[in-house]
Amino acid sequence: MSDVVTIPPHVPFLDAVATRWMAEIADDPQRSGDGLILLPSRRAARALTEAFLRHADGRPMLLPRIAPIGSLDESALALSGQEALDLPPAVEPLRRLATLTRLILQAGDAFGDVRTIDQAWPLAQALADLMDDAEWAECDLAERLPAAAEGDFAEHWHLTLRFLSIVTGIWPAWLAEEGVMNPAARQVALLHAQARRWHASPLPGGERLWAVGFTDAMPSVLAVLDAVLAMPGGRLVLPGVDLSLDEATWTALPDGHPQAGIARLLAGVGRNRADLAQWGDPSGDAGSGDAGAACPVDRGAVLARALLPAAALGEWLRDTTPVAMDGLSVLRAADQQEEAAAIALLLRQAIAEPGHRAALVTPDRGLAGRVAVELARWGVVADDSAGEPLGATPPAIFLRLVVQAATGGLSPVALLSLLKHPLAACGLSPGACRASARLLERALLRGPAPRPGIDGLRDRLAVARDDAHGALADRPDAPEDLAGFVDRVERCLAPLLTLVAAPAPGPVADLLAGLVEAAEALATTDDRAGADRLWAGEDGNALGQHLAALIAFCDVLPAQGATILDGLLAASMAGQTVRSRRGLRGRDATALHPRIFIWGLMEARLQAVETMVLGALVETVWPPATDPGPWMSRPMRARVGLPSPERAIGQAAHDFVACACAAPRVVLSVPGRRDGAPTVPARWLVRLDAFLAGRDQALAAHPALSWLSRLDRPVDAPRPVAPPRPRPPLAARPRALTITEIETWMRDPYAIHARHILGLRRLKEIEEPADAADYGTIVHAALDRWFRQPVERRSAAGEAGLRATFAEELAAARLRPALAAWWAPRLARIAAWVVQAEAARASGQAGAVVTRTERSGTVELSGLPGGPFVLRGRADRIDRNGDGGLTLIDYKTGTLPRRKSVFAGWSSQLVLEAAMAERGAFGAELAGRARELLYWRLTGGPEAGEDLPVATGQELDDLIAASWDNLRGLIAMYDDPAQPYLSHPHPEEGPRFADYARLARVAEWSAARDEAGS
Repeated sequence: MSDVVTIPPHVPFLDAVATRWMAEIADDPQRSGDGLILLPSRRAARALTEAFLRHADGRPMLLPRIAPIGSLDESALALSGQEALDLPPAVEPLRRLATLTRLILQAGDAFGDVRTIDQAWPLAQALADLMDDAEWAECDLAERLPAAAEGDFAEHWHLTLRFLSIVTGIWPAWLAEEGVMNPAARQVALLHAQARRWHASPLPGGERLWAVGFTDAMPSVLAVLDAVLAMPGGRLVLPGVDLSLDEATWTALPDGHPQAGIARLLAGVGRNRADLAQWGDPSGDAGSGDAGAACPVDRGAVLARALLPAAALGEWLRDTTPVAMDGLSVLRAADQQEEAAAIALLLRQAIAEPGHRAALVTPDRGLAGRVAVELARWGVVADDSAGEPLGATPPAIFLRLVVQAATGGLSPVALLSLLKHPLAACGLSPGACRASARLLERALLRGPAPRPGIDGLRDRLAVARDDAHGALADRPDAPEDLAGFVDRVERCLAPLLTLVAAPAPGPVADLLAGLVEAAEALATTDDRAGADRLWAGEDGNALGQHLAALIAFCDVLPAQGATILDGLLAASMAGQTVRSRRGLRGRDATALHPRIFIWGLMEARLQAVETMVLGALVETVWPPATDPGPWMSRPMRARVGLPSPERAIGQAAHDFVACACAAPRVVLSVPGRRDGAPTVPARWLVRLDAFLAGRDQALAAHPALSWLSRLDRPVDAPRPVAPPRPRPPLAARPRALTITEIETWMRDPYAIHARHILGLRRLKEIEEPADAADYGTIVHAALDRWFRQPVERRSAAGEAGLRATFAEELAAARLRPALAAWWAPRLARIAAWVVQAEAARASGQAGAVVTRTERSGTVELSGLPGGPFVLRGRADRIDRNGDGGLTLIDYKTGTLPRRKSVFAGWSSQLVLEAAMAERGAFGAELAGRARELLYWRLTGGPEAGEDLPVATGQELDDLIAASWDNLRGLIAMYDDPAQPYLSHPHPEEGPRFADYARLARVAEWSAARDEAGS
């Protein structure tokens, strides 16, 4: 019997191995434990154990020794040779990365702008990966690097190689001095030691030694496999070797082909396909064990033909007969979320079949998380064996939020993100902490950001206390006074804030220790220590071990500022995963569904189920992007003898084919968009579509998307609902409004309903950009102070006096320094323009002029259906001229109203002020007819100001009269209880800033109106 065997792709691989192992001893459970089976991974080893248990079907049996070759150590294979025991230990991964980071930083300008450890750490990780690649390929970088960049290469590659030559000289000496080895080098040495031991001392007679499931191999693994084949009971069992390819094509397979790795492996052990035996009957019955239904026999052959290398594609033209694609379908979702929801629904449907197992296989951890969340809709908790990234666990996110808040000057978004995290407590109960955080948000952090730091919060708190109508007045039942809560936050963050404010860089270990101290203080509750909460569970424990190692090994790094902490945490946790049972806390240990799985590509290898979904089949995800790394280009890697990046594509291709043949029902899933951008379907899916199109065939569309469309559909047919038309009783309608609200009433009546009848106020945005309203407040306040002074004092002070007034108002606003610096020169230019404009006005007027600013007025309108109505207003400036007429000036720091809108009544503020002045609303001193209405457009830009008249003479008199009549008509219209308060009844004249548009769902009704119109 041949010592090299292949199992066809349609036969469940591990079940076939278990069945054959037992068949060779006539199913004797007493002899089943005699022997050793090597597998490529721990997950495959566990899966083979489960295959043996399925075969036993409840009968007692002795399991053979099952060991993953990738995690070989002295105990796994019971090594007893002195050679292996004398090997130095492997260097700790974080210690290696910290030391490499120091070397990179010492290289100075060789790497451009790399100056801090958060920039250098990813380069150190890439360098460690390069070392591991070289160790596994058994490539001597010190010998081959000098020739790597010979020829026409860019200068920066020569600089990089010079650095690598230094590292290859320094690094071995450092390892020897420290008495450690590179992890990959030690693994390679152990594998060679085991191979030599097996050659020298074969296993006792009768013991079998099988190596199963390998699809590619490095030299050290090949040495072990060669030793396995030298054993009397040695056997190599390979999955799905393609026996149909002609020899010329087989020997020239590109690295990206699914069979390329197996071809290299067979060549490495000195075998060819003619030497292979095949297990499993072509019908799919034999060798399948108890795995249930097998994949259709022809599927593997169809996929092999579809994925032929380019040189062999002529075979497509020679045979265009239809092929069987039973059980294979495609799911083409619109985006990632729809893909996740459809896959979850598909997995849920599989549960309904007794004994049916289903799995999602994907390298996309984002998709895996979305599917897990969607499955929770039906109370299904999937076994996600690939785990989750350490950096995405709650404790890790909490630590990074602490850093971002402290180094970001306690900016509103960063601070609230921290204080609303479930782990934040600040010595209170978590609920009380979040309640205080919400009050802090409403009272201090909405609107433009305060100036950085705790002092900025206290400044904003002082302003909020003076506001009788602010958020503090609304919450007398707050869990704690805000000043006390701000003090708590400061005390908790003090260990880190002190380091952030330090004038000089500090040791990295001290920065990390300060971060841990601050995080533990923030996580402390009123009855539990922060350390107990922060480091609890699998995720907290893994993070704690990571930080402990980071603190211990970062002593070799140069002093740094605290701003590097966030980047260091992200870089050091990259690629690390943790299997957390956080989703099962508080639930029964059996909550994991026994028949639903989520696997990564490594976990899915050699597995078989009844339904398998291959998710995220898009370029750069599956297959992954091929990146040679920052240290060598592709040609340079080839020149030194390192594996090409395309070998990862070949392994991903083999995983695709193996998974597509690992279940009777397979669904190929591809989203149309990822992260908002269109996707490119995986090359294998494109190939398969083209192959089938040449036979007038296509992959069947899986119906999961149609199920999804019906999942949340109402039982009854949906009926369009008309936009709301609120008609409050007349008694509830407002009988007093300001001039500004009159304009709002015309453009958006619903806003008046929401504010005055429902009593709702819009919350400002967090870190709201400073807009014209904030700028205008400063301008209005400064001009009010200026024009309240006597003319003589203003004249004496001149432009310098007005500049000083603007500067004082800007300082009183307590703005962020950057914003104040942006506005200061604009305000200075406005001061110069105002002084010049006043001089020009004074020279053109006769007699004394009375100037009044920010004058409030009230007038009552009578004779209306609903009773008297009060109109209030505040005029920016009213001048009584020497001839007794009035000039009204309105300051605008933003966009001016269009003249057409003013005469149509949509922008009536200044006109209504004139009408109020005629009726004595601003006092006897300012009662009379308006002779002039002016807008002062004060931007402070290249054209600092502009004087724009509205109307004069009879045109102005007619405009004022019409505006007053329109106001009376508007009030009378809403005095009718049947008149609704509509939202944006005139879209072409809608308000520029609509505070209640989201409440009124304006976008939704507008879309419905557009659809109805079309």
